[in-house]
Amino acid sequence: MFIVVAGGYLLVRSGRLSMATSAPPLPMEMKLAHMAIRASIGDAKDKKDPLPFDDANMVAGVKVYKQHCALCHGSPQQPQPAMAKAMYPPPPQLFESKDMVTDDPDGETYWKVVHGIRLTGMPGFADILTDTQCWQVTMLVAHADKLSHAAQMAFEH
Repeated sequence: MFIVVAGGYLLVRSGRLSMATSAPPLPMEMKLAHMAIRASIGDAKDKKDPLPFDDANMVAGVKVYKQHCALCHGSPQQPQPAMAKAMYPPPPQLFESKDMVTDDPDGETYWKVVHGIRLTGMPGFADILTDTQCWQVTMLVAHADKLSHAAQMAFEH
């Protein structure tokens, strides 16, 4: 066991284990990261959005999203932001069909908004946004594939 730990230490210390965002993923990085996120989220994924699904909450979600999220996660019908291209792992573009989280449980998305995700660039917004604002953003991204006219207009203005 000592040899494995010492070998790991020497590998890291040598600089051959690159932490550059342009470097390929480390061995088992994706698997371990997904496992750790799932364990951290735990039962929070079972929480349901307590807000009524309506235009007022969706438009409020758009306003918060545009101010705090769009820089990395993009906006509907817009090119990927330059910031997102420079990040590793790349942040999901939440209004592109391949990256939409519309099938994620509300509680999982809410947990990510509130707590952030370590080593990804995703900050936690618990001290920045109100609980209501976190749920409004959760609602918005959960319905990214079927934005109401009011929400679409809020993105344009």
